[in-house]
Amino acid sequence: MEFESIPGVGEKTAAALAELEEPAAALEAGDVLGLAAAPGITEGRAAAIARGAIQRRHNDPGGFLANDRAKSLYDDALSLLQERAVTTYATKRLETLYPSARASRITEVQKLVDRALEREINAAVTDALGGLSPLEEPAGLRVRDRCLATADAEQYAKARSKVPELSAETVEDARDIDELARSYATVFVLDESFAGIDVSGDVRIRPEGLSEPEIVVPERLLSFFATNRPEILAACEVHRLADIEPPCDLETLEAGLSRVDDDGTIVGDAELRRLEVAVDDLDAAVGTAESVANDHLREAIKERNVTIEGQDFLSLVEQGARVDALLARELDEDFETALEKAHRHLTESLSLAPEEAELADRIFDGEPTFPISRRKEAVSRLRAELTAERDRRAAQLKTELAADLADLRAAVDQLVRNALELDVELAIARFAADFDCVRPEFVETGFEIKGGRSPLLDVDFADVEPVDYSLKGVTLLSGVNSGGKTSLLDLVGLILILAQMGLPVPAESVRLERFTELHYYAKSQGTLDAGAFETTLREFGELISGAEGRLVLVDELESITEPGASAKIIAGILEALDTQGATAVFVSHLADQIRAASEVSVAVDGIQATGLENGELQVNRSPVKDHLARSTPELIVEKLAGEASDASFYESLLGKF
Repeated sequence: MEFESIPGVGEKTAAALAELEEPAAALEAGDVLGLAAAPGITEGRAAAIARGAIQRRHNDPGGFLANDRAKSLYDDALSLLQERAVTTYATKRLETLYPSARASRITEVQKLVDRALEREINAAVTDALGGLSPLEEPAGLRVRDRCLATADAEQYAKARSKVPELSAETVEDARDIDELARSYATVFVLDESFAGIDVSGDVRIRPEGLSEPEIVVPERLLSFFATNRPEILAACEVHRLADIEPPCDLETLEAGLSRVDDDGTIVGDAELRRLEVAVDDLDAAVGTAESVANDHLREAIKERNVTIEGQDFLSLVEQGARVDALLARELDEDFETALEKAHRHLTESLSLAPEEAELADRIFDGEPTFPISRRKEAVSRLRAELTAERDRRAAQLKTELAADLADLRAAVDQLVRNALELDVELAIARFAADFDCVRPEFVETGFEIKGGRSPLLDVDFADVEPVDYSLKGVTLLSGVNSGGKTSLLDLVGLILILAQMGLPVPAESVRLERFTELHYYAKSQGTLDAGAFETTLREFGELISGAEGRLVLVDELESITEPGASAKIIAGILEALDTQGATAVFVSHLADQIRAASEVSVAVDGIQATGLENGELQVNRSPVKDHLARSTPELIVEKLAGEASDASFYESLLGKF
């Protein structure tokens, strides 16, 4: 696959994507999670790449949001969705939703929406999602008691790349392997040709070692599960609460997780725990056993009256006997008892197995002495035996558990992916519920909105007055100041963007054309200078070229220059758009002048103010078709004419409107 053919993907990003196991599948699915696994690719960048891949898959040229105000309105729509996501992943994943002119893309998202709207919005699920994030591969793991060995240079390079946790060594013959076995507890030989060699130490022939890393370095898998334990457990809880069919047995998975500690060590095995305690407590136990033996002898000596005849004493001395020998003759039975007590304490306190107890016997044996002291070489030998047995037990358990968890590895990826994608669906479901959304219907031309309410207004959504508005072709929209003309344009633009994202829209019903582009020109801040005015005209010149299928929203373009010139310019733009077959709404206070200057019949709709009450403007927010709305000054003059005792002056003014 040519990664650089994806919009926004350059040479460096393409190289990173190539390191994924199945980059083509991830791109085909728009898989943000999979793409974010590429080196140096953040979730935000992955979302942008996924979006580009989606565009390519649907042969979508992009550019639907044709100018800055249209893009800003899309950002507002996206924010409404993202605010309802719990996880960072879902926030980024929602960025792959964008307005498109391609029916295939809209339909694809609508299927996602259909699934989302079937979801139950549950506070407990939301809480569980709060503990969720994408899985991470642990870094920096190093295992120093094992190594990989091979005689093949290519195999050596693969070993260093695929299993960086272990040292990789090159060997030529059995002698080299034997030498490695003296330095490492275990040597994994990757070459089948060495099968049957006779060397000392733990040497294992594992040609499959690189393809099954859990065999040679089970710590990698255990560390993965330990590192991601909170996220995996949160995903399990999400599946239970949301009643989602899991990809594996959750109890089996949780049982496996309970057997590995946060640092990747094995827990829950009584024999391993016994050996760990024995190694850790050996010195202390030997010291206590030593004290037990000496305390017994001390008491025995205190209670004895030892009498030795002079002739006997002289005979013993002449024979070279030490005082220890004299003690042995007199205290032989007590000495044996002291040794038995020391041995019993050592065996019981460390819970030694029979073969280990035999080694412990040698720590205090030998000629009778007082005080009794340990034999250091015997202690060292017992420690070495316990340590070796501990390490063998730990390695066996790690290998067994890694083998069990290896069968769950792919399922765990899917488990967490399911939960994260559920957050995406629930964000859409919350959006639809919060704003009383419906699925729009696509028609041939124009749009028809019934009961539309904008969630962008600075009031509670429940207090937003619903608006009805329909349009085909080119229309002027008139109305009083603060009557809701700009809000209506925002609502139309927002509904169009959401609909062509494939999402539900905030209205009772919506029927609209699948437009090719959205052009939204916001109200200009004051009269433009000559250069800015020329630039604006150039923009409209480009807009008019090939305008069929476009929706154009323009808010009070007359402010760019003098009213007389503005009316003529707007009239010319409307004529061109009408000829091109575009759909357009121009908000203007110059409707009469524009119609007079236009060579085609221009429709005028009006947001009608019904009057003033206590100084507050009363407005019907739904535009009246083919109606030029009255201005605020006209309403005020009318009000004064009705209140004055002599209304002749106000009536004369009113006649001029």
